[in-house]
Amino acid sequence: MASPKPRCSSFATTSRTHMRPSGGTIDDSFLTETKNTQNRKLSQKRKTLGEAESMERRGTPLSTHLLVEPSWDSPTCPCLAHQREKIRALEPLKAKLVTVNEDCNERILAMRAEERYEISMLKREKMNLLKLIDKKNEEKISLQSEVSKLRKNLAEEYLRYLSERDARKILIADLNELRYQREDMSLAQSPGIWGEDPVKLTLALKMARQDLTRTQMELNTMKANFGDVVPRRDFEMQEKTNKELQEQLDSLRGDYEEVCKEHEILLQLHMTTLKERDQFHSELQEIQRTSTPRPDWSKCEDVVAGGPDRWQMLAEGKNSDQLVDVLLEEIGEGLLREKDFFPGLGYGEAIPPFLRFDGLVENKKPTKKDVINLLKDAWKQRLVEEQKEKFPDFFFSFLEHRFGPGEAMAWAYTIFENIKLFRSNEVMSQFYAVLMGKRSESVYIKQKETVAQLLKEMTNADSQNEGLITMENLSTVLKSTFPFKKEEKILELMEAGGWHPNSSNADLINYRSLFIEDEEGQSMPFVQKLWEQYVDEKDEYLQELKQELGLELHDEVTLPKVREALMNIDPSLDKQTLNGYLSGAFQVPRTELPEKGEEKEDGIVVQLKIALERLQMTDIRRMGSREQEPAS
Repeated sequence: MASPKPRCSSFATTSRTHMRPSGGTIDDSFLTETKNTQNRKLSQKRKTLGEAESMERRGTPLSTHLLVEPSWDSPTCPCLAHQREKIRALEPLKAKLVTVNEDCNERILAMRAEERYEISMLKREKMNLLKLIDKKNEEKISLQSEVSKLRKNLAEEYLRYLSERDARKILIADLNELRYQREDMSLAQSPGIWGEDPVKLTLALKMARQDLTRTQMELNTMKANFGDVVPRRDFEMQEKTNKELQEQLDSLRGDYEEVCKEHEILLQLHMTTLKERDQFHSELQEIQRTSTPRPDWSKCEDVVAGGPDRWQMLAEGKNSDQLVDVLLEEIGEGLLREKDFFPGLGYGEAIPPFLRFDGLVENKKPTKKDVINLLKDAWKQRLVEEQKEKFPDFFFSFLEHRFGPGEAMAWAYTIFENIKLFRSNEVMSQFYAVLMGKRSESVYIKQKETVAQLLKEMTNADSQNEGLITMENLSTVLKSTFPFKKEEKILELMEAGGWHPNSSNADLINYRSLFIEDEEGQSMPFVQKLWEQYVDEKDEYLQELKQELGLELHDEVTLPKVREALMNIDPSLDKQTLNGYLSGAFQVPRTELPEKGEEKEDGIVVQLKIALERLQMTDIRRMGSREQEPAS
């Protein structure tokens, strides 16, 4: 019962020890003693608590126990109270220790499982490596045995070669000895044939034998070293023959590759031709099933004014669609002459300015030739002026100046009805397209300038000023004037000018006849072919622009994209021409076009179909060739 007092004193000592300032120095022995003291204190607490629990289980109240030991329950003992407070303070730590212990056990189990898995994997890898080592050892043993066998064979071969060499030397020595003995015997049998001193002859024979031996050795060495060598002449002949055969082989190989490529191309063409044949056959069957009989155009000879001769002139070189237009023009011309007045179209916004009138307008009934001459005069005056006003306003001003303000409206209606009717006439159809805004007047002006430039170049080529140039000069002028036209386009123009495959370069042609016009303003086939090629090239250019943009017709396109696409398909475009194309496509004045890189560029948007239609109206053409497409 007197034991608690020492524990109290030890606890107090421990407490005092822990209350030393942290700034002091504590040696290792003191720390060890402190730790041992704490461990003893905790064991004593656990023992006390265990005794209390056992007394409670036995039914002995704790108060009785305390009465038995009055020194522990007495409030006069501060050590017991202090220990109870420490017990109560350490109760949460006990729960925390239990939790930490469980977590540590779980981690230990997880780490053990992971270690077991890694150990199994390492064992498996070890087994694989052991197998690999055994395999390598077996290969090593096999290779060593093979090497030893080869060394043995090599030693045997070396010994055999040595024995053969020695035998060869011995055989050569025996042969020489036999040869010398035979010579000695022959000299001994006839000593008087030389007529010389025997000593001298013996010495000469000895020297000759030495020379023979040395020569024989050199000969044997040469045979042994150069027995398989061929003469240089044969080697050079064989080398030359080999080189020629190699060149022939390369040539034949190149020809074979070319033939293979041509064969593939022909196969593709054959397949394409078969598809076209099948398509044309199906189209023919469809046409035969659904088409109407071809009209007999000779019936129109008696209806058209001028009889068969005029109809033959009108129908020459025209297809059925064009003949229908001619027939409609003839019928419309008759109806137009029967009219004395035209009804006014009013003052609506959709009405052109030169046709805005209410009431009846007199039909002046001019001839077709008069209308064409009037249109030519209008074009001449338009080219002289600065072209400040719009073309419809200029046209009405021209009529006012020509016929007076009172008659201008009547002539405007008369000319408008005539040019609307005669669509097959070149002058009238172009004037109608420009007047109605379907084509820019710059197209007509540029075409006239191109024709004038061609005539000027041909005149310069005519050194004799006789109106004649050779076919070679014609080809040269066309290629210099149109450097970006393909060869087949140049041939089409030459055929329209009178060239045919049987013509020679020295054949002469009257170049001035290529540019004359008939009384109705129709150009010669050469100028017509030039216009047709311009229209086709414009369509190809716009189609190439559409493909470069990669958009559908209903999609919207911005100004930067069109600018970039134009520069990609035509890198030779200068800034002024490019701005002209963009101004026409987006209907923005050139002065208001934003520069490349400005923010408001993306705000200018238009539908692709509208942009292409606007460009179709303007004079747009290629200014240079693409990088991957060399010019003709």
